[in-house]
Amino acid sequence: MVGFISRLAELPPESTQQAVGYPSVFLLVTLGALVPVVPTGAVVSSAAVVAFHQTSPLSMVYVFLVAAFAAFLGDVALYWLGKRGVGSKNGSRWLAALRRHAPPDRLEQAQLKLREHGVTVLVLSRLVPAGRVPVMLACLLAEWPLRRFARGDIPACLAWAATYQLIGVLGGSLFAEPWQGVLAAVVLTVVLSAAPVLWRRVRGPNRADGTGGSDRTGRQGSTERQGSTERQGSTERKCPEGRQGPEGQET
Repeated sequence: MVGFISRLAELPPESTQQAVGYPSVFLLVTLGALVPVVPTGAVVSSAAVVAFHQTSPLSMVYVFLVAAFAAFLGDVALYWLGKRGVGSKNGSRWLAALRRHAPPDRLEQAQLKLREHGVTVLVLSRLVPAGRVPVMLACLLAEWPLRRFARGDIPACLAWAATYQLIGVLGGSLFAEPWQGVLAAVVLTVVLSAAPVLWRRVRGPNRADGTGGSDRTGRQGSTERQGSTERQGSTERKCPEGRQGPEGQET
């Protein structure tokens, strides 16, 4: 069985790999930037594994440049489409898609961090799984110009491509066969992408319970203070200052 898999995973000559691999990486990463369901990190890591086992010293550089440029092009195109939706009265399906991938709590957090740290948040957003879309939507709602977004997205895409390429190099260096390194890189990128989601699901109910109890206590105290204030105001209206009773006492 192992022999069959290894024969099936035999790679074509390097010239064929490069002629097919670089355009494939470019198309898949660009598509993944536009449609946030394609595992672009796994694509870059797999391409890095293959490049690691090639004899050409520039293969790794080409993978890095192609992945970073494709990510940047996809981000800018998606931001431009979303910006058209923000400026339109009826919105757009691209803006609606961004909203679907940005839960309200994460969007609010991204807006707060964007106001506090600016472009730094945009750079880090691509390194955080599922962090790119909320920050991009926050930039759209903050009415960032396309040029400002593009300037911040350049280092973000470079850092993202370098990170996932390092994951591929790690997978390629641990195994002698390229297909084993590709499998390890894909598994590692999937784990990294799924870990934050699972962590939020584990912590979500406990956090919600604590927050909910605090909110209920706060609302109860606020209601009591409001009722006390209303009763005090009502008493003052019933007994206006300066009005005296029959025996000269103020009522």
